[in-house]
Amino acid sequence: MNLIKHPNIALLALACAGAIGSASAASPHFIKGPTSALNSSEVTVSWKEAGLGNANVDYRASANSTARFQCVNRGHQCPQASNKQDVSNPVFTDGSFKVKNGTVTAFLTLGPPTSTLVCPGNQVSELVRVMYTEIALSDLTNGLIDVPAVADTQTYSTTECP
Repeated sequence: MNLIKHPNIALLALACAGAIGSASAASPHFIKGPTSALNSSEVTVSWKEAGLGNANVDYRASANSTARFQCVNRGHQCPQASNKQDVSNPVFTDGSFKVKNGTVTAFLTLGPPTSTLVCPGNQVSELVRVMYTEIALSDLTNGLIDVPAVADTQTYSTTECP
């Protein structure tokens, strides 16, 4: 069949080819990670995602966290009284990243929950330990929600007063 004699068929063929090409170009998937790594009392979630278009992509790193805080003097010595507080809260960090050649390689950092521990006199609140569980990453732009991180549990701890 001569497509020049049938321009509607030629246009239909071009439209179908374009639809197939664009469908295969936009198939977001993680090719590395997400992974999590403990960096002192914070957790860094890193990843590489491919199959993206050209627009910025919004992400959210999240986890459940349980932390313990204690009061110490300014020399970081334990006082006579042992004022402590346990805090359990979800934590998350959002970020928007520019796509380069259809991919995003990036990281987000999660910090411990906030303490409301009030320390007396010349004492300060100090983080003793924090555990992050169910660490995950979401691509909010493309609907990849709560993808578990490799090493989805991380724990930091230091010396705790008696």
